[in-house]
Amino acid sequence: MRSDETDTMTPTLMNGVLDPRGPVAANVYQVLQNATVVMLALIVPIIVLTLAFAWWFRAGNGRAKRRPDWSYSGALEVVNWMVPLMIILFLGGMGWVASHALDPAKPLPSQAPPLRIQVVSLDWKWLFIYPEAGVATVNHLVVPAGRVLYLQLTSGSVMNSFFVPQLGSQIYTMAGMTTTLYLQADRPGTFPGRSVQFSGDGFSDMAFNVDAVTASEYDAWLAGTRAVGTRLDASAYAALSRPGTSAPHAYRLDEPRLFQSVLAASMSPSSPSSSTH
Repeated sequence: MRSDETDTMTPTLMNGVLDPRGPVAANVYQVLQNATVVMLALIVPIIVLTLAFAWWFRAGNGRAKRRPDWSYSGALEVVNWMVPLMIILFLGGMGWVASHALDPAKPLPSQAPPLRIQVVSLDWKWLFIYPEAGVATVNHLVVPAGRVLYLQLTSGSVMNSFFVPQLGSQIYTMAGMTTTLYLQADRPGTFPGRSVQFSGDGFSDMAFNVDAVTASEYDAWLAGTRAVGTRLDASAYAALSRPGTSAPHAYRLDEPRLFQSVLAASMSPSSPSSSTH
């Protein structure tokens, strides 16, 4: 990938939610900023007033008046209730608007058709299927920068959670169900992703990189994978789905409906994954 990349698989402030690299992550970051500013507008004055009261009513201040019979002030009651109420209403309204704007299933605006990628969480690895391109990868997601990604996600085992902090929303994967997520990388780079749902012994190694590349680099990667990738069919998937960690690997997809087969198998009463939910 690019020589100027500094991102690694280790989560840091420089490759997490505070360093957005796509429109979804940028909107999430804006919500965090807005919520922080609103809460600080309440917290900072309270801290300042607490210190001011302690200083003013110190034992050595003869000007401070002690009024043991004082019990009520209507003006103070209004302030005490109205300020927190306004903060709650503002944060609630902001959350309401943001939750609809950041709906994972809401398509991102784009003139080009989105790139469809099917995602299957396994024990303990991620399988990425490119149905139209005829390739698949394990623990390595290659995408063209600037193009909208349409992710269809499910689980071939227990429930899991997919998250690429620099690109946006976390979303769960569940056996027998399909969840939808739209993402986009604004520019080329390498962005760490991982599972954020504990799922067993190999959970800590269930990580992957998203490599956003130029359109020409993406086309070259597809051509190379089709030419030299390992064959992925039903028997190869059966071996891949066994519990165990895996290094990144590329496949030539010989089973175009593999994702649908995983869904159907998960909904079967006799399947292991269906018995866990």
